[in-house]
Amino acid sequence: MSGRENGAPYRIGIDLGGSKIEALLLAPDGGECERRRIVSPAGSGYRPVLEATAGLVAGLAASVPVGAPYRVGVGIPGSLDRVSGLVRNANSTCLIGQPLQRDLEGLLGRSVGVRNDADCFAMAECRQGAGRGYGLVFGVIIGTGCGGGLCIAGEVREGPHRIAGEWGHFAVDPAGAPCYCGNRGCVETKISGSGVERAFAAAYGERLTMAAIVAGARAGEPRCAATFTRFLDDFGRCLGGLISILDPDAVVLGGGLSQIDELYTAGVERVRHYAFHDALRTPILKNELGDAAGVFGAAWIGR
Repeated sequence: MSGRENGAPYRIGIDLGGSKIEALLLAPDGGECERRRIVSPAGSGYRPVLEATAGLVAGLAASVPVGAPYRVGVGIPGSLDRVSGLVRNANSTCLIGQPLQRDLEGLLGRSVGVRNDADCFAMAECRQGAGRGYGLVFGVIIGTGCGGGLCIAGEVREGPHRIAGEWGHFAVDPAGAPCYCGNRGCVETKISGSGVERAFAAAYGERLTMAAIVAGARAGEPRCAATFTRFLDDFGRCLGGLISILDPDAVVLGGGLSQIDELYTAGVERVRHYAFHDALRTPILKNELGDAAGVFGAAWIGR
């Protein structure tokens, strides 16, 4: 029996990024029906982003068979305050302080789910990616920034403050570099691409991209090799501590830095060193959905 015959809904997901907005329509059985992508008008302010997002939803909704139910979810690089409903801590600064969910629901005349993009990543990888079949999964995003999402039995855990899984702003080094959140030595300052780049510049007085640091380390350049070794050790310490607290069934890595092969070899060995167990069995997995995880996850969190 098909998903439609079971009464399962179609799902529309929106990945609202700083440079692009991606939209996806899933069939009731989870198959991809249609995908669209536009350049984000974030530079023009909040209203153009709101209207562009509503327009993408409306366009995909027109492809849903007449009378068929559908749900809408939006992933954002921030979160909604549970009391005020306003967006906070968003990398797309035009969203900060805006009632995005209420405004979208007003324009569309229907309910819309809004979740943090790391939550969407975790949901997608648990439903359709590397985390399938695991009970408690921690989804890690390491790229320009660093974050995470917690998925339990196929459902994302938000928590009363909607910050469950916000691993990037766990302070691990009180003497470390200042973080934009106001603390020092957060995980994000240690193992995000931007954090490693700033550490290299502070140590050597030269700015290199994370890609150049990794390439230099592989080529044996001493400064890059030292920085990369420290990065892998910090990765092991941060993730090993997290595993000691959560004891998850699996960890799935996402974001641009998840493509670094050494994370799954030397990085995992450092995790084993720091985790509170002498025979760590938690699989640390590379994501399967890549850049598409955000928009798939948004579709699954729809309401």
